[in-house]
Amino acid sequence: MNIKRKLAIQFALIVASILLMFSLAVYFSSAQYRKNEFSSRLKDKALNIAKLLIDVDEVDNTLLKVINRNTISLPEEKVIIYNYLNEEIYNSKEENGDSIPVALLNQIRLDNEIYYREAKKEVIGLLYPGKYKRYIVVASATDTFGLSKLRNLQYVLVFVFFISVAITIAAGWLFASQALKPISKIVTDVNNISASNLHARLGEGNRRDEIANLAIIFNKMLERLETAFHIQKNFVANASHELRTPLTSVTSQIQVALLKERKGEEYEKVLQSILEDVNGLSKLSNDLLELAQMDLENKKITVNPLRLDELLIESIEALTEIKHHYQISFEYDLLAEDEEKLTIVGSETLLKSALINLIDNACKFSNGLPATVRLGEEPGYLKIKIIDKGIGISKEELSHVREPFYRADNSSNIKGHGLGLSLTDKIIKLHKGKLDIESRIDDGTTITVLFPMA
Repeated sequence: MNIKRKLAIQFALIVASILLMFSLAVYFSSAQYRKNEFSSRLKDKALNIAKLLIDVDEVDNTLLKVINRNTISLPEEKVIIYNYLNEEIYNSKEENGDSIPVALLNQIRLDNEIYYREAKKEVIGLLYPGKYKRYIVVASATDTFGLSKLRNLQYVLVFVFFISVAITIAAGWLFASQALKPISKIVTDVNNISASNLHARLGEGNRRDEIANLAIIFNKMLERLETAFHIQKNFVANASHELRTPLTSVTSQIQVALLKERKGEEYEKVLQSILEDVNGLSKLSNDLLELAQMDLENKKITVNPLRLDELLIESIEALTEIKHHYQISFEYDLLAEDEEKLTIVGSETLLKSALINLIDNACKFSNGLPATVRLGEEPGYLKIKIIDKGIGISKEELSHVREPFYRADNSSNIKGHGLGLSLTDKIIKLHKGKLDIESRIDDGTTITVLFPMA
């Protein structure tokens, strides 16, 4: 069952329940009012007749019947009066009917007043105190007009109930259709969105109600999906290109070496060139695996307190052991006697990888000039500045350098794959740090990294 039908049925059931309770309340309150009003009239009639017969000496049984016949009576009215010996002393009807059981007369004496029904007739029994004796007055009648009105009210309420429920079902269906119309449009629009048109967006309506908020949130999700899709597409294309290049180079060198027999020195030169390409391919594979692992680990890493100055020194030493020609100077902007001021919490392996990448980039793009690593602090943070005076990055390209495989136009003659900064950015964010890059063409680059103090 779809939501539209459910809403219509639920709306109809709610209204029908309210109408049913209202109708029952009206009917039973009207029935109670009729009963009270008729019993009051019946009681007044019984008391008036008893008063005339018992308290007025001039009125006897015969005269009372004459008076009763010439006054307005209740439908099927009958009044009987008994003395203390349970003897009938007055009967408004000429013919004698069934006598009242003695047990009932005794019950009236005990309760002073009782009210009950006999078929369609309503009966009231009263204890009437005379001057010297107590009498029992039993009056009965049929409330023809009251019952007729109550029956008519019943028909009206039943008719109105079913007509109202029918109207409610129709109105609920129209209401549900109107209410769900924006959602139906969203469903249609979403069905039309595929990988080929991720740029499409949903209509956001008035941007105020819940459905508009749903469309806004869905559009934001589409933006993230579109961005992720393009990044993945570019990543696959760039990864394929980067992997193809060294493989092609290795294949070509092997094919050339096998064209004819060569000297041992020539084979050694070819193997060294192949080894260099294989090392580059190995580094690229390791970077790709590490980047993928960073996404899969979902930020679950083992952390420990670490001295940031020691990490920097170890990273610089590890880098210069591999690349002896790098010129790196390390400077302190703070003199911290308290060791805790130099301590951060993180993964030593990941942080070393990030720092080595940043320092390596500074040296690689510095045109042989020295790079400077400076350790300082800001309120609540330890600050690292890595400064070079190299080729720099244009303002337009700064927003893209953190994307995987992206390389600035002026770096095409420098070896690299464009993965280091992307990986570093993920590691720094994983440690709740901040990475900022300032650069100008031919004026160098300054990278600022902030890590929260332990």
